[in-house]
Amino acid sequence: MSRSAIYPLILVLGLLLVAGISGTWRPSTAAETAAPKKVAFDLEKRVPWTTSRLKGSPEPLPPYQTQVAFPKLKFDEPLCMAAVPGANKFLISERHGKIYSFDNRPDSAEKQLVVDLKTVVYGLAPHPQFQKNGHFYVVCLNDVMPPHPEGTQLVRYTMSKGQATADPASRQLLMTWPSGGHNGGCLRFGPDGDLYISTGDASGIADELVTGQDLTDLPGSILRIDVDHPDAGKNYGIPKDNPFVGTKDARPEIYAYGLRQAWKFGFDPQGTLWAGEIGQDLWEAIHIIVPGGNYGWSVQESAHSFRPERELGPTPIVPPIVEHHHIDFRSITGGFVYGGSRLPELRDMYVYGDYDTGKIWGLRYDKSTKKVTEHRELADGILRIVEWGQDAKGEMYLVDHIGGQIHQLVKSPVVKVTSDFPRKLSETGLFTSTKDLTAAPGLVPYSVNSQLWSDGAQKDRWLAIPGNGKIEFETITYPAPVPGPRPGYRFPDGTVAVKHFSIELEPGNPKSLKRLETRVLVFEQLAGNQEMGDQHWQGYTYVWNDDQTDALLADKNGQDLKLQIKDAKAPGGQREQVWHFPSRAQCTMCHTMPAKFVLGLNTIQLNKDHDYGNGQVANQLAAWNKLGLFKEPLPTPPQDLPKLTDYRDQKASLNDRARSYLQSNCTHCHMRWGGGNSEFQLLYDLDLMKTGTVNVKPAHGAFGLQQAALLSPGHPEQSLISTRMKLQGLGRMPHIGSNVIDQEGANLIADWIASLKVAN
Repeated sequence: MSRSAIYPLILVLGLLLVAGISGTWRPSTAAETAAPKKVAFDLEKRVPWTTSRLKGSPEPLPPYQTQVAFPKLKFDEPLCMAAVPGANKFLISERHGKIYSFDNRPDSAEKQLVVDLKTVVYGLAPHPQFQKNGHFYVVCLNDVMPPHPEGTQLVRYTMSKGQATADPASRQLLMTWPSGGHNGGCLRFGPDGDLYISTGDASGIADELVTGQDLTDLPGSILRIDVDHPDAGKNYGIPKDNPFVGTKDARPEIYAYGLRQAWKFGFDPQGTLWAGEIGQDLWEAIHIIVPGGNYGWSVQESAHSFRPERELGPTPIVPPIVEHHHIDFRSITGGFVYGGSRLPELRDMYVYGDYDTGKIWGLRYDKSTKKVTEHRELADGILRIVEWGQDAKGEMYLVDHIGGQIHQLVKSPVVKVTSDFPRKLSETGLFTSTKDLTAAPGLVPYSVNSQLWSDGAQKDRWLAIPGNGKIEFETITYPAPVPGPRPGYRFPDGTVAVKHFSIELEPGNPKSLKRLETRVLVFEQLAGNQEMGDQHWQGYTYVWNDDQTDALLADKNGQDLKLQIKDAKAPGGQREQVWHFPSRAQCTMCHTMPAKFVLGLNTIQLNKDHDYGNGQVANQLAAWNKLGLFKEPLPTPPQDLPKLTDYRDQKASLNDRARSYLQSNCTHCHMRWGGGNSEFQLLYDLDLMKTGTVNVKPAHGAFGLQQAALLSPGHPEQSLISTRMKLQGLGRMPHIGSNVIDQEGANLIADWIASLKVAN
């Protein structure tokens, strides 16, 4: 699904403007080495970890959480939900074309197939007179690869009176617009009876078609058409009061424009149209849509300059009423104004969420003064919020794209705020000596086969399992074409994964090593919420002080630090490097549910030898098995289990090195449901021809390449996977967690692509 997606680029330098703390790091005068003090680990007997203080939260829990609203219902990648007028029912569409109906009865609802369109469906809306005419409308993609000038289609289907299903042969095409990345697709009927449609800018990145301010085409807009009174030669009519009727060369269907990807919008009871606008580099926005409104794209991104040299449309830019930086939101999903009675304190509040972070916010807006009077976070979870539904009574529901279920907001249980949550690394119970970075008894050191690139930083890792808790094996079955099933791990409550980052300020000189941060992922089951507690990890980072003696808990919004790195190739022999400490929300961008949250704690990464000190070198899986860390013994010896390759190992095959690099650096996004907005997967053991990359045209821009493909065998210079690794700024991959090019990794991938045989 192309949600703009769902992964726009973070410009790390831009975060300097909003970071809670920023500064320049210069070498400390401390003489001690920054490397952890080597202490031999006992491989003969497990020592329980009993010193954990990482419990609770440094901030109060949000006032609401989510719970499943219809326990018996589950769908395959649902995208759209719409109340059926005149009936206490809903329609819901799955991504690949199946549309179902179900009664609005939470305890007993059962889904019934209405029609299987066998194509990607992005939008769904039943006609206001559905009980009389049986019409419903969908936005779907045709079966050609984007971009395509008529790739996105608005189509009407009909259910015969008294029937529960629709005949695919009732299909009537109303209109088309180009596909090519951001296809819009949201459909809502307004209180005027007209149909409103979002189109998206049909571009992969940066509005490359420059359509946002162009009224002569449909992309980048919200349209308004009359489906009941078609004009001559059309299957729809143009409302006479549409704002650009009569404007020379303008498409009269356009109601508002300058929108990159208004993924979801909706009307409130007073007829006001609210929209969530997915941004690109840094900003997500909520807009109130007015006739003829210009919302700035791509001259602006939200309220901020983006491409100011581009020509403006004929009407002034309307600013957003609120915006979110990408430290909080990454792919906004617009909602509705709550009008129900179940949560009366939220009545008249506009409620919306974010696909990537799972956060839910609400705002109140005074239409007379045009000011926001209240704006706050309501809930924080792990759901991929792709759609909001609202019934006739004003109750709201949110649709989880990955889990496939429909949820609702409920009040959080009263939980004591832990004011004593450790603000210093020395207070966490993870280290007996923070100055020496000596791990507490019970912490298990570990390493991984294939490292994630972290701008030249060195990393040390530990796993902390409380008491005698044990790791359970679970079977993970990914959808085809991924080989499966696969082994996965489930960790005990209170488990902490620790990763420590240091960097040499003079590359190659160990004495210049400086500690940057120590990140922790904490698994804690939240009281009263089994759904979130099942696999809910919270990320925190501790930033080291200049004396290198302790580290302080970073602000929840993240922060930046300037490093002065010695570099003979740089002017004056020194270059500045910005290191970004992630916000709490940014941790969830990579540590996702499909990737099993803790990226390095799995069989393929851990199946390797590790130096435990005092000459003890052992396979980690065998060592953990011997120590009793696993609830059940290993099913087979480690040599018979899968593993990644160390991509720095020149003795390994080029193919294994490259595929392992892509697995550790790219797959957490580029896998099924990972959040990446491109239709391909980079899992290391997936047949290359099944990854969706080979000779596939890019859906999000060619970046100036001739005959561009995601991966062109034999031609790295034509391959986006290789090219985007070498970019700085717009379009760079990876787009989060790094702002320094991994030249060694980029060369590896280029060499691998060059070695591939050219397909005939």
